[in-house]
Amino acid sequence: MRKCRLFRWAHIRKGGHRFDRDANPQIGQKYFPPFSFILKPINLLLTPGTQPVSSSSSHNKITAAGLLITLGIIYGDIGTSPLYVMKSIVGLGVIDKDVILGAISCVFWTITLQTTIKYVLITLRADNKGEGGIFSLYTLVRRRKTPWLVFPALIGGSTLLADGIITPPISVASAVEGLRAINPDIPTIPIVLGIITALFFIQRFGTNFVGKFFGPVMLLWFGMLGFLGVVSIGGDFGVFRAINPMYAADLLILHPGGFWLLGAVFLCTTGAEALYSDLGHCGKKNVRATWGFVKLTLLLNYFGQGAYLIRHDGEMLNGANPFFELMAPWFLPIGIGIATFAAIIASQAMISGSFTLINEAIRLNFWPKVRVVYPSDIRGQLYIPSLNWLLYSGCVAVVLYFEESSRMEAAYGLAIVTTFIMTTILLTNYLILYNYPKWIAYLLLPVYLTIEISFMIANLDKFTHGGWVTMLIASILMTVMIVLYYSRKIRNSLVEFVKLDEFLPLLEKLSNDTSIPKYSTHLVYLTSANYANEIEEKVVYSILYKQPKRADIYWFVHVDVLDEPYTLEYKVTQIMKGKLIRVDFKIGFRIDPRINIMFRHVVEELVRNKEVDIVSRYPSLGNRGLTGDFRFVVMEKFLSVDNELPWMQKIIMDLYFLLKRGALPEEKAFGLDTSSVSVEKVPLIVNPVSDLKIHRIQ
Repeated sequence: MRKCRLFRWAHIRKGGHRFDRDANPQIGQKYFPPFSFILKPINLLLTPGTQPVSSSSSHNKITAAGLLITLGIIYGDIGTSPLYVMKSIVGLGVIDKDVILGAISCVFWTITLQTTIKYVLITLRADNKGEGGIFSLYTLVRRRKTPWLVFPALIGGSTLLADGIITPPISVASAVEGLRAINPDIPTIPIVLGIITALFFIQRFGTNFVGKFFGPVMLLWFGMLGFLGVVSIGGDFGVFRAINPMYAADLLILHPGGFWLLGAVFLCTTGAEALYSDLGHCGKKNVRATWGFVKLTLLLNYFGQGAYLIRHDGEMLNGANPFFELMAPWFLPIGIGIATFAAIIASQAMISGSFTLINEAIRLNFWPKVRVVYPSDIRGQLYIPSLNWLLYSGCVAVVLYFEESSRMEAAYGLAIVTTFIMTTILLTNYLILYNYPKWIAYLLLPVYLTIEISFMIANLDKFTHGGWVTMLIASILMTVMIVLYYSRKIRNSLVEFVKLDEFLPLLEKLSNDTSIPKYSTHLVYLTSANYANEIEEKVVYSILYKQPKRADIYWFVHVDVLDEPYTLEYKVTQIMKGKLIRVDFKIGFRIDPRINIMFRHVVEELVRNKEVDIVSRYPSLGNRGLTGDFRFVVMEKFLSVDNELPWMQKIIMDLYFLLKRGALPEEKAFGLDTSSVSVEKVPLIVNPVSDLKIHRIQ
């Protein structure tokens, strides 16, 4: 029998077996504990009473190469924000020294409060076996048995995905438009579209090779940010007065229209959520170790741009970008090239994050089952064709509609600030659930809701200027997720289970009844029953009543998607030895459920242990030791006409089956070979027609 190369067998655990998975290889040897003197007291302060789910050991090591990779993967979005933040703050108005100092102060404290404290120090603690992101956070807090927590997860996930549609256009356009400093008449839209098209086209091949260059390029980028900032500041340290929060307060409270500048200021921290989502690629210790360097270079550049603008107090930018104004003319082409590469890396990180987000949504039944491809052997790297071209279409539409990065800035931020608010709600529940000091949770919620709702109000000013685009996209995505969530609840409420014991004698007689043509040597059903002594009534109906299906061995396969990301285990139960066997798979929410391959591997293990005989029972074939055939039976539901549904349920179920048309069939979603699968249609009767008045006539 052909060996499966995808999995290696390990030891027996908890009465079953465990699929072993390759851990991240350790890279580099040196250990760097920077900023430990700062983090240690905070770690003691945030120590929970009950230790939460711990991350894997591969995420607890700081290495030189790990730090470099972290720079390339984690900080693309937040690292390219200097390209457009100060330009968006100044806009088309006259440069005002007091406004610039207040805006720089807002940027400093926004990065400190939002990115450093909320995300790097607190939110990164909420890792699910080393994995981050809003859906990983939801899988941790849903153990609190609070049903409404699903809504922050759905809203936050949809708005984060909508943000993924505008990040590549604004990052690439902001970088490419730097060419206008060399040639004001250069057409940038074709260049932006060309870069975005190439970027989405290469997704199918994976990013392993290109990814090796991300770290060095981003190291060069951040080094350039810091250097340009230092050169621009020169010996004039007056701009550092902006560290005083009173400058931010004066801008927001006293300056006319100053509060609405928060919509532009917020752009400096939009990448914080992506930082958390990409946690699984590098580990929180690598993120925390590199963040000090990244934050320093970002702030130096912001302060450098501020110093440049203050020197031009009373003037207008006239379309110029203060970021590129920091560069000497001879360095401008080099700087634009580095900025373009950094923008591409930022876009790649957002695209990869969107793939991961939807893959998790599929496992959590928040998204239709679609084709997922694994282009390389790197853990966590995946490619979803349908989502890739959906994102590409959205990015092209954004470029063609807005044309200029300055107009894209007007639409950027409104969706992602919604994700920030949802993360705050989930994070508060996480801190309470895992017994962190309660005062931290009760302080975090009002403080960060106040900050983020202020950002939300300021960003509402963008709604009519293009913000409606991302909110419309987010609303469509959220509708899909809500429909999938509620339709599953409706369908699950209709599943009827029966005790398997009362049917065992009948199944044994059926298996031995030679008067009935044999349907298959091995007959395999996928079951949702959580207990080995139960089975769906529809499965019993399929075997015994709907064309009796005689088989030598009946198999029931149950797949349990866990809250942990990369668990892959199985357990075998001999319900009726040699006749009826149940296999339970426990699969992490980031594992592709290739049931055909995994089931084959389980059968091979059982044969080696002499727990089952799969040789064909036909004498002519069995004498030669040939293996009997396996056939999977998949039950596919359809909405029966025998339904009287309330209008809301009718809309939900109609939308569900409409979405199901574009999704993968059940057999493909579970990785089953189509040649060995039989699909049976099962009517879904949500609410049967009642009070049918029909009269007999003579």
